[in-house]
Amino acid sequence: MTVQTIVYGEVLGAGLLADIATPVGAGPFPVIVGVHGGRWHYSDRKQLGIAIDVEHWAKLGFFAMSIDYRLVTCSPAPACYQDTLCAIRWVQAHAQEYGLDPDRVFITGMSAGGHLVSLAATLGEESYMKSGGWEDQPCDFRAAISVSGAYDLLKLDWGCGWITPGVPWDHARLLASPITHVKAEKTKPMLIFHSDNDTSIPINQAVRMAATLTESNVHHRFLHYPDRGHIKLTEDFVIQESLKFISEIEQG
Repeated sequence: MTVQTIVYGEVLGAGLLADIATPVGAGPFPVIVGVHGGRWHYSDRKQLGIAIDVEHWAKLGFFAMSIDYRLVTCSPAPACYQDTLCAIRWVQAHAQEYGLDPDRVFITGMSAGGHLVSLAATLGEESYMKSGGWEDQPCDFRAAISVSGAYDLLKLDWGCGWITPGVPWDHARLLASPITHVKAEKTKPMLIFHSDNDTSIPINQAVRMAATLTESNVHHRFLHYPDRGHIKLTEDFVIQESLKFISEIEQG
């Protein structure tokens, strides 16, 4: 098994990069797409913890993909969200080529990445123009796993980093808040991890999101922990609970 770097999309002549790892053996394989954290401002697909470990997930039998996205320091929002959706469409477009099961796609992210996958689970492709490529492909996935994510940008100090040119400040943050878009008929199942002493994103963000999912009868699990800080994607308990959740979703 080797890790490959691929171009999963293109915007204004610049490639969007991802690292992928394919399991040994015959497919079709389930898929995990990882979206890194970094307040939408920094980090990349290779910073383990903030990003997933694609080799580890491949050893678990998943086709694993860790993406870069356009950071808001260079490309204002919603570019990072558009790139997240483009990566999912890339998976759908290349399912046959890589031996993937297009009906077993899962997405996960930490911190800002948790926000992006949660927005995908609640808002989908509504309201934002597609970009990057594969626009003819569905943005289909089974569930989202959010680790230390943000859900209400109006209530988050660094939510001001989500700036959309030409859109009023509060309206842009409202539109980009996953908690705003929860609806029983369209929201994907979600697994939420958070620690009660997270100083980057207060646990109340996750508590309120879980309550909203409950009120809307959306399938979800909320796992909260004492003294874990800003929980990372590579922590063993995160991976083990994610596998349990994926199995639960697949068993219906």
